[in-house]
Amino acid sequence: MKMEITEKKENLLQERTEVRFTVDHTGEATPTRKAIIDSISKTMSAKKGTVVINNIDTQYGRGISKGYAKIYRSEESALKFEREYLLKRSGIGIKAEEKPKGGQ
Repeated sequence: MKMEITEKKENLLQERTEVRFTVDHTGEATPTRKAIIDSISKTMSAKKGTVVINNIDTQYGRGISKGYAKIYRSEESALKFEREYLLKRSGIGIKAEEKPKGGQ
């Protein structure tokens, strides 16, 4: 899996950085949200629990996925501004025993 940040925008009002990304996973399965969050965290030097993926769209038959993610300054900012279902998908603000299985 090879990730590239294609667009980066600061949103000071909502205490976050918004990024658009492209993932090349030719010959592999579509990466899980967790794998993409880990890759974004590493690339952007973000703390754990601050990356929220809004959407991932896979191009049929090409092995390329594009998506949109938000990197908050802190977990508290994410909890303050983000919708509950997106927080749950990203594993933010929920206890370990409540985390969804399968990286979703």
